[in-house]
Amino acid sequence: MSDASDPWTEPWGLTIADAGRALRDGSLTSATLTESVLARTDATEPTLNAFITRTDDLAREQAAAADAELEAGRDRGPLHGIPFALKDLYDTAGIPTTGGSGFLRDRVPDEDAFVVAKLKQAGIVLTGKLGLHEFAFGTTSNNPHFGAVHNPWNPDHSPGGSSGGSGAAITAGSTLGTLGSDTGGSIRMPASLCGCVGLMPTYGRVSRRGVLPLSWTLDHVGPLSRTVEDAALVLNAIAGHDAADPGSTDVGVDDYTSQLGRDLRGLRVGLPRDPLWKDCQPAVEAANTEAVEVLRELGATVQEVDLPLLAGSGRLSILTAEGLAYHAKWLDTQPEKYGDDVRNALELGRGVSAASYINDQRKRTLLIEETSEVLRSVDVLVSPTTPITAPPIEGGDSQYQLARYTSPYDVTAIPAISLPCGFDHDGLPIGLMIGGRHFDEVTVLRVAHAFEQATDWHTQRPPI
Repeated sequence: MSDASDPWTEPWGLTIADAGRALRDGSLTSATLTESVLARTDATEPTLNAFITRTDDLAREQAAAADAELEAGRDRGPLHGIPFALKDLYDTAGIPTTGGSGFLRDRVPDEDAFVVAKLKQAGIVLTGKLGLHEFAFGTTSNNPHFGAVHNPWNPDHSPGGSSGGSGAAITAGSTLGTLGSDTGGSIRMPASLCGCVGLMPTYGRVSRRGVLPLSWTLDHVGPLSRTVEDAALVLNAIAGHDAADPGSTDVGVDDYTSQLGRDLRGLRVGLPRDPLWKDCQPAVEAANTEAVEVLRELGATVQEVDLPLLAGSGRLSILTAEGLAYHAKWLDTQPEKYGDDVRNALELGRGVSAASYINDQRKRTLLIEETSEVLRSVDVLVSPTTPITAPPIEGGDSQYQLARYTSPYDVTAIPAISLPCGFDHDGLPIGLMIGGRHFDEVTVLRVAHAFEQATDWHTQRPPI
């Protein structure tokens, strides 16, 4: 199966879909796949620092159990026997869940998060917990408690945040599947900067119960993966209503692979030039412009659309106010245990009045209405994921430039995906973002998959 001249032909280089096929035709075992992934993690971790906690022994036990079940004819589905790692924001029974925080370093939950339980039912092999920006409140994953996560394309550069460990690990091959979380872009930013796929489902599509919160009305749960198909397979496993999560919506779950492979004839693409293409780096604009032409060549029609209110989404105080509400108990008594950037960001919440918060939620309603109205005239919205490529770790993203294009979709609660569409002159990845109607992940995935299969950006490998 492997080619010494190309390390990506080792089992750790497989996609979830390809590994699943190999597990079922008998050419690969979960034990062999898992050992390959653990060895790859040994090789990459000194450079990336993508993991906070490794669970090698547990992974070997789960891989052996998966092999025994598959041999006995019990097939749990496409994720059965697949090595998986989780952003260290998800509660895992008996395994530390730190949130990337120094003072939660020894926190060990008694129960799994809702989606972790679903992934276990699907038969994953858990290899560890991944690094992130402290408490998911930031865009760089430069963590003062566990160290900075590094970008696989250039370790001097950021992988993005807050799910930086997830983006770095997927891209480097030290896991086959992973989950991130997205409040202002924290799934899609790392996907863009690391050159992988990141899917933020509609708000309420996936339960957040058992996931350490940042902002109750903005937090989303979703996968980072190597391919669009893999993202769809993971969403199939985790989507669904959870009556114990107040934000969960009881809407029917689709087969998210059902439209993969369909062409784009008759599909309508909207370009929100202002604000989601405004003031981006020339290389980012050029790569995304070429991506739009690919969509046009695949049969889509393209038109510019107006979203004038969306430009104000970054000025809303919702995230800051809700972040303070969750953290106030610690911020009042142990402020010194936060990193400076997160503590300062949380302190801003003290200046948000109840009236301001309520008015901003009302403005959010108008933003949702505006976006929904535009999405009656087009099927998807297309733009760059981030206006810049990965910044150096030193210096970071103090002005939150990386979130300028992603955060509006958290506010409007629509599903959105990022996937690779090019590189800048320094060899750093560029992301294409596709957003769609509420609960229409199927169409978003269809468009993303069509672009992915028409190009070879997803086949490019980092030098690590």
